[in-house]
Amino acid sequence: MKTYSLKQNKSAIVQGFRDGIPIGLGYFAVAFSLGIAAKNAGLTPFQAFLTSALCHASAGEYAGFTVIAAAASFLEMATITLIANARYLLMSCAMSQRIDREMPFFHRLIMSFFITDELFGIAIARPGYLNPWYSYGAILFASPCWAVGTALGAIAGNLLPLRLVSAFSVALYGMFLAIFIPPARKNKVILGIVVLCFVCSGLASVLPVISAWSEGTRTIILTLIISAGAALLFPRKTDEEVPAHE
Repeated sequence: MKTYSLKQNKSAIVQGFRDGIPIGLGYFAVAFSLGIAAKNAGLTPFQAFLTSALCHASAGEYAGFTVIAAAASFLEMATITLIANARYLLMSCAMSQRIDREMPFFHRLIMSFFITDELFGIAIARPGYLNPWYSYGAILFASPCWAVGTALGAIAGNLLPLRLVSAFSVALYGMFLAIFIPPARKNKVILGIVVLCFVCSGLASVLPVISAWSEGTRTIILTLIISAGAALLFPRKTDEEVPAHE
């Protein structure tokens, strides 16, 4: 079992907290606009806060608020949120390949509960086995921003123009660029896959039939096809040793 010293864990949590700051700021802006949707669905600020504290998916929460506003059944809510959040199953599978097999279950449970697009991105970009304390550091800042932002949006969101609040979320796109540009510059294979993902995603949004599918469904299908193709064409040796990040 891969073990980390107290010094390594402290370093990991500090690095995670630092990397989680821009994510948390982006989350705060997105959650603020999500809080408006929660208020329109009839939720109180505390209920909006609790929802974001227990669910870390903007698409899933927005779909849930829409279902609540429509007075739909619990079954319909469960179904639509499952579809909207299905991509996290793929992220969990990817992260499981980077976790020590003997890592205690409670670490796996906490890390899986807080998987989001952004937190997954910064974690999976690190070399070697994933140190759970890095994820905890990022969560320590990002998660409260998500929950508090939703509550504040439910309290005072209508005081700001919706376009202005939505514009704040551009910070998340900048964060994504910062995640994949450095490895893409070092590896031509990754660069080619990134470009292919952009092209295929753009085509999928305009092609007949496919464009009618939900964004989550398109993302899952493209992820499976492109990742499987990359694995077949550019496989990594299973016994390849990657030094752990100190």
